[in-house]
Amino acid sequence: MSVSQFSFKCWVRCEHESCFKQTVYFLVCFYFLQKHSTAADIASTLSEDQVPEAFLVMLLIQFSTMIIDRALYLRKAVLGKLIFQVILVFGIHLWMFFILPAVTERMFNQNFVAQLWYFVKCIYFGLSAYQIRSGYPTRILGNFLTKKYNHLNLFLFQGFRLVPFLVELRAVMDWVWTDTTLSLSNWMCVEDIYANIFIIKCSRETEKKYPQPKGQKKKKIVKYGMGGLIIFFLICIIWFPLLFISLVRSVVGVVNHPIDVTMTVKLGGYEPLFTMSVQQQSIRPFTPQEYEQLTKQFADNAKAMQFITLYSSEDIVTAMIEGSSGSVWRISPPSRQEVIKELLESPCLKHHFWWSAGIHRTIVTFVTLCSVLLFQPCPSHVLLFYFSLVPHMFPNYIRAPNGAEAKPASQLYKEDYLNITLSLTSDRSLNGSGYQEWWDISIAGCSSSCHVLPMIIFSDKVSPPSLGFLAGYGIMGLYVSVVLVIGKFVRGFFSEISHSIMFEELPCVDRILKLCTDIFLVRETGELELEEELYSKLIFLYRSPETMIKWTRDVHGHARARH
Repeated sequence: MSVSQFSFKCWVRCEHESCFKQTVYFLVCFYFLQKHSTAADIASTLSEDQVPEAFLVMLLIQFSTMIIDRALYLRKAVLGKLIFQVILVFGIHLWMFFILPAVTERMFNQNFVAQLWYFVKCIYFGLSAYQIRSGYPTRILGNFLTKKYNHLNLFLFQGFRLVPFLVELRAVMDWVWTDTTLSLSNWMCVEDIYANIFIIKCSRETEKKYPQPKGQKKKKIVKYGMGGLIIFFLICIIWFPLLFISLVRSVVGVVNHPIDVTMTVKLGGYEPLFTMSVQQQSIRPFTPQEYEQLTKQFADNAKAMQFITLYSSEDIVTAMIEGSSGSVWRISPPSRQEVIKELLESPCLKHHFWWSAGIHRTIVTFVTLCSVLLFQPCPSHVLLFYFSLVPHMFPNYIRAPNGAEAKPASQLYKEDYLNITLSLTSDRSLNGSGYQEWWDISIAGCSSSCHVLPMIIFSDKVSPPSLGFLAGYGIMGLYVSVVLVIGKFVRGFFSEISHSIMFEELPCVDRILKLCTDIFLVRETGELELEEELYSKLIFLYRSPETMIKWTRDVHGHARARH
């Protein structure tokens, strides 16, 4: 094997060894750092924001060794590589055979993943030892992916450039540990020019390999294949939020019935008058017959029917709330007198109505101003023992959406909420502590079952847990966060193309490519003054359109066309 061939092989290995080593390290060391590695799962652990400290420390150490290895490679420090190799050999063996068994409480010969990782490390040590013996390559010219101009290299190079911070990190490290006269911005400029010229070179080689005759229209398979896919992709992006939310709710949506409904009524800032909770046994699903009856009831109301058709019978439940309060009315005598005083002085009082449904529903408050109508006049000391009418208080149709706030289904109310009657009931306590008082609520003017308050709840379907991270954005959120972002990204491919014609539509880039390679070459040989001159020539070339046209003219192509 020649020296140049070996140098190239060593260079390729150094470029990719660290990335390969890091990937294997990340996937493997997580497992054998756990005492019970068979149950460890990277995805679930990271999704729960839980990272083992030992795993994090080892990951940082491994990343540091990658940086050191890259620095030694760029400086061509064989002695430093030897010292680094010895430290790694002793450190890893100390860790694998002494520290790791103590941490995981498993011997090395019982830890298969640790053995596999150790095998990979041994291969790395063997290659590193071979490199120390043969020395580092004398010339480092660009990226190894740019040595050939074909679709595979172009695809891999574009993928390399898409990795976040990888191009920037590599370029900055190369600038730090390479002798050069260029500033960091100038260095990045050369790297960017070299990358763009490589991409153009691959395109020109493809055109030579698959020439397009002049005057021949594009084939339909190309137009419908490429254009059809682009049209389909753009249409899918435009309609994605609506289709996604609709399909999630209607096809794969999960019924989300409330399991608990609580109703509370307060008068001003005093103790609650009425509190009642019902659980699943009092929350019954809507039957198809009840659903049909509901549609007949609102058949002449287009607005209500539009709302009802959004739900099926399985999405609706009826909460049968008992009319008697579940707790006694505990109010002090002074507060009681204040309530009586306010009722006598003001014909209108503000009352509060709370209800909450299910585990995931937040409490919804209705604050209304209403009149409390007494059925008969009475002395103040017995005022609260009589029936009183509270108009427009009870909302019997509730919509419970996926969001944090549930509201009455306003589409189903022809006039307003239902009227209710409030009555204070008392009974002597069995333990002889006095009278117990509680409030009863009933629907005003009901014909039967007056002491049961039926609350019909329309529950929106929820997305499955696997799609919850997207469905939680809603339609508008998806349009803002997905459609607009992707639209801006796609617009970059179709807009401002004219601004880049001068630097991308170059017939022949061989001379520019050779100029970039010459800059790399003189930098490696230590001719820094010549490096600066060649860089100035490269910048002048991009500043002078006329010179750029002369340099990139395809002389051989014109000669072939004439013949």
